[in-house]
Amino acid sequence: MSAKKFSLRDLDFNNMGAWPQQAKVGFCVIIALLIIFLSWWLFVRDKLNELSALEGQEKELRLEFETKQGRAANLEPLKQQLAQMEEQLKQMLRQLPSKTEMPDLIVDISQTALATGITNELFQPGPEIPKEFYAEKPISLRMVGTYHQFGGFVSGVATLPRVVIMTMHDISLKPREKDRAGKPMPITPNSALELAGTVKTYRYLDEDEVAEQEAAAKTAGGPNGTKGGT
Repeated sequence: MSAKKFSLRDLDFNNMGAWPQQAKVGFCVIIALLIIFLSWWLFVRDKLNELSALEGQEKELRLEFETKQGRAANLEPLKQQLAQMEEQLKQMLRQLPSKTEMPDLIVDISQTALATGITNELFQPGPEIPKEFYAEKPISLRMVGTYHQFGGFVSGVATLPRVVIMTMHDISLKPREKDRAGKPMPITPNSALELAGTVKTYRYLDEDEVAEQEAAAKTAGGPNGTKGGT
């Protein structure tokens, strides 16, 4: 004898206890699926999005950690390399003239120019300008000589006992002689040339001078790096 078939129209929602067993099971399944869907929609979906965001953040943090770990691994060799570079810089600075040698060096530069046949119409050293670990000495000059004489002057300065660094500022080099019309004569190897402008030479600051520089900077600077005051 076959089971009696039922239709949804025959189900009385006011009397669910009288429903056939298949209808009760089917209804319970639908309710369970609805509860699962609502739970996922209300709770799980946001957590999945949060989990995805956290996974992306984890990847970024892991990459940042690996980068910093690599830098930390190279930190000690870099410190050693920096210490070597600082020591080399100190040795190079010691090759520059000292405070006591600077006056004699300026005389040597002037005498080197005269020895090559250059005429010093102006050779006027200016006041020193102290920097962080060195001082620069500007020299205003006006010299007259030929190309070969200026070349000999540069070579002579390079052979001085101390390392001499000279930088040129606002330097002009032009023919000294002019034609009848007042125009500069064409330049030839033996033409008289006038070199005018300012050169700067440099010396290193000793430890006491560096300490004075640092003390002066601290005195002039307030808590925020500005001049102190009330």
